[in-house]
Amino acid sequence: MTVSATSSTFDDLFSQWERQQAAYVAYRQNRFQVMLDVLALHCPPDPTVLDLACGPGPIADLVLRRFPGARAVAADHDPVLTRIARSVLARHEERATVVETDLVSADWASALPAWTFDAVLSSTALHWLSPGQLLAVYTELARLLPPGAVLLNADHLRFEDDRPTLRRLSADHDAAVQREAFTDGAVTWEQWWDLAARHPELAALLPERERRFADRPPQPPASLEFHLAALRTAGFTEVGTVWQYLDDYVVFARR
Repeated sequence: MTVSATSSTFDDLFSQWERQQAAYVAYRQNRFQVMLDVLALHCPPDPTVLDLACGPGPIADLVLRRFPGARAVAADHDPVLTRIARSVLARHEERATVVETDLVSADWASALPAWTFDAVLSSTALHWLSPGQLLAVYTELARLLPPGAVLLNADHLRFEDDRPTLRRLSADHDAAVQREAFTDGAVTWEQWWDLAARHPELAALLPERERRFADRPPQPPASLEFHLAALRTAGFTEVGTVWQYLDDYVVFARR
């Protein structure tokens, strides 16, 4: 796709983000549908939800659309993405709160409002944490959530070396989905950030974004088994999966 040199609006960037993410995550909307269904089946009809590592806010937006009485906190460390989230979630007025917080920091939860959360949702984000950092976040969430609250984490959880055929099938499927999406006009990750850099307000935030993530190298992929073990160690009482497509999962944990 040829990326336009003109500045995009926040709504345009949000729409492009959604198409870009769908290119990298097959059946991404199925993930979200399952997460919303679990909320409907398990939580109060007006749930209070934490969208953890929210990006530009798609999960919080979906929750607030699905549940008219719901409240959502969208939290992320990225100043560019949280600025877009504030614009996108403004349509929900006081039901949506956006905060900036760094999950690597020991006191990241102190940035959240003093609400009692029924659920924590996250998608394609926590893989940026090291194993020790992920365990620390899960432990803090277990402390934060009341009994009965749930955590739902959607992500690629790669097959390990003992399942080479499944690893190959998953990688081949990812490549095929991306080829089709990019041919149909979706932007790549790099092209999306080029678009964001052409928005004057976001361009001013990019140096701060670079500073915040300068010491955050990509982490080796964690397996499903690691996530389940970390959740049990953190103090969740029931863990498992509620959706899978090849190596893409929605992990469930009940406090």
